[in-house]
Amino acid sequence: MAMTTETGRTTETGRRIVLITGASRGIGAETARVLAARGDHVVINYREKRKRAETLAGEIAAAGGSASVAGADIADPDSARTLVDAVVAEFGRLDVLVLNASGGLERDAAPGYAMLLNRDAQTRLSELALPHLPAGGGRIVFVTSHQAHFSPTRVAPPGYEQIAASKRAGEDALRAMTGEFAARGSGFTVVSGDMIDGTIIVKLLERRDPDAVTERRDQGDLPTVEEFATAVADATTLDAPVGHTVYVGGHDYLTEPTTSAPAHH
Repeated sequence: MAMTTETGRTTETGRRIVLITGASRGIGAETARVLAARGDHVVINYREKRKRAETLAGEIAAAGGSASVAGADIADPDSARTLVDAVVAEFGRLDVLVLNASGGLERDAAPGYAMLLNRDAQTRLSELALPHLPAGGGRIVFVTSHQAHFSPTRVAPPGYEQIAASKRAGEDALRAMTGEFAARGSGFTVVSGDMIDGTIIVKLLERRDPDAVTERRDQGDLPTVEEFATAVADATTLDAPVGHTVYVGGHDYLTEPTTSAPAHH
């Protein structure tokens, strides 16, 4: 794992340290911009795209924010542990963990990779981070999609089934840890969104099954990256019960009858 020192202003005592996984682009990158603009120091985790992560950190610094980058494959146990240890060693603490990284649609993805990343890596990173989160003030936010969150009762788009099942498995595994989160006094919030306009996942689905994306657009405007990232950022300070779910877009998912596992609204 590679980690740079901070880019931008010196970390102040009162500044929250926020680790965002898969943050070199898309929703993770925009979430980093929003939180940095609000005064947090954001640690931009990336797996391979170091230059892209460093460019983002530079943009945040130029806008007056504070950011650093940390390369790690969170699906690898040793890399995940080194990531958390490095953040704590660098800044003395970790206040917020945003679980944004996900995958499985990659052409070269090995069998079982989706579950390894979308379930196992999420719970492992949470377990590693939890002892370092401030008692009574730490936050964990899990980023997911309606197509995954509602997958027990709604058919996922063709080609997305494996991702939906593994991300729902990850959410369920994290919800099983709510007792640990509560005992620590750490908040845990799930942010679920409809297909997010302009994201890689939507572009991939449009190639595989254009009708699936068209069907979602027919229900109304898809949330933008900025709208969804703002909801993720808001979740890091939201005063809500452990396990609360924030929904962004996709009103038909919320109004149609469903028998999926109950979640707080």
